[in-house]
Amino acid sequence: MYKGIYIAASGAVLKDAELSLTARNIANASTAGYKKERTSFSSYLLPFSRTVSGPERIMVESGRTVTDFSPGQFIETGNPLDVAIEGDGFFVLEGDRYTRRGDFRLDRDGYLINIDGLKVIGADDAPVQLPPGMVDIGPGGEISVNGTAAGRLKIVDFAKPYGLVKTGDATYTAPAESEPRAAFPRLLSGVVEGSNVNVIKEMVAMIKTTREFESYQKMIQAFDSAASKALNEIGRV
Repeated sequence: MYKGIYIAASGAVLKDAELSLTARNIANASTAGYKKERTSFSSYLLPFSRTVSGPERIMVESGRTVTDFSPGQFIETGNPLDVAIEGDGFFVLEGDRYTRRGDFRLDRDGYLINIDGLKVIGADDAPVQLPPGMVDIGPGGEISVNGTAAGRLKIVDFAKPYGLVKTGDATYTAPAESEPRAAFPRLLSGVVEGSNVNVIKEMVAMIKTTREFESYQKMIQAFDSAASKALNEIGRV
C-alpha cells in the first residue's frame, strides 16, 4: 500500500516538472532564438517484497531537461543588425557563451552586443567593434560599414546530439568534452529566428499533463485514505 503511494507520488513529481517546462515554453513563445524544452525520465523496479503480489511495481523519476534545437520560423525585421542562421551553428558571445538569437545592437563604444549586453565575438576571436555608419552583414558573416570591410562574425557548431547547457532564455555554454568547431552556414541579414515553440501544441500538452497530475493526486489520496482506514480498524482489534 505504501509502495503504491510512492509510485503515485513519483508520477506526480514528474508531471509537476513537465508542467513547469511547458509553462516556460509558452512564456517564451515570442522570444527570438528560444528553443523549447522537455523533461526525460527514467524508471526502475521497487525492491521485491514477499507481501506484494500482482504486477511489478515501477517508480519513475525525472531525468534531465532536453532542449529541442529544431529551427524556429524566420521573421523579417529590416534591421541591418538582425541576423539569422540558416542551418546549423551558433553565434559566439564573450564568456564562451553561444546563441542562435541574432537580434544584436551596438553599445555606446561601438561593440556589437546581444540583448543581455554580452559582446559578439568575431572570426578573429575578439569582440566585434564597429565605427559609426551604415552596417551591412553578408551571407558569409562578413561585416561592412559604409561599404568598407569591418570584420566577420564567428559561427561555430558542435557534435550532435548537442550537449549544450542553457544559461538564459537563448544562450548556452558547452561542457568541457564538447569542443566547438568552425561552421559556415548562410546568414540572413534583417531577419531573426523566432522561437520553435508551437503554442497550440504546448497548451494541449499542458491540459493533458494537468489531468495526469490530478489523477496521481487522487491516487495518493485514495492510498492515504485506505491506510488510515486500515490503521483505525487494527486499533479497534
